[in-house]
Amino acid sequence: MALDDGPDHPVFPGVGFITIPELSWRHFETASDIVQVGQRVRCEFLQFDTTNGEARLSPRATQPDPFQTFAETTTVGQTLQGRVTKLVPFGVFVQVTNDIEGLVHLQELTWTPVEAPKAVVQVGDEITVVVTEIDRTRRRLSLSRRQASTALE
Repeated sequence: MALDDGPDHPVFPGVGFITIPELSWRHFETASDIVQVGQRVRCEFLQFDTTNGEARLSPRATQPDPFQTFAETTTVGQTLQGRVTKLVPFGVFVQVTNDIEGLVHLQELTWTPVEAPKAVVQVGDEITVVVTEIDRTRRRLSLSRRQASTALE
């Protein structure tokens, strides 16, 4: 990344460095999903890495954290609709907004114990869930499909 202003890189003057996690708040597969070569981006200066002689930058820091915004408008016990995005041995991830996914633990999928999530849901299924925990520090959302079934009765 070439800098408009700022300290010079010892080998590549005007170059800054953005680590993958600092590109965006949202989930992405590759850096090219977020930025393209030659694209101008607005960044916040994080620090100057004296070891490598480069400025550490963050486009993500210039945008509000969608998880914190979600946490301000959502409460534990609230019922939400979402789409199953991933099955894992311990549960399923459910996308409840464009930017927010939460985890439904295996024991919270159904009242009847199951050994694997695929016995109950598949990727792409739309399900109703209840928010059971919002951890703002770790940016984690816990959900329950089981509690949603009683909330709908």
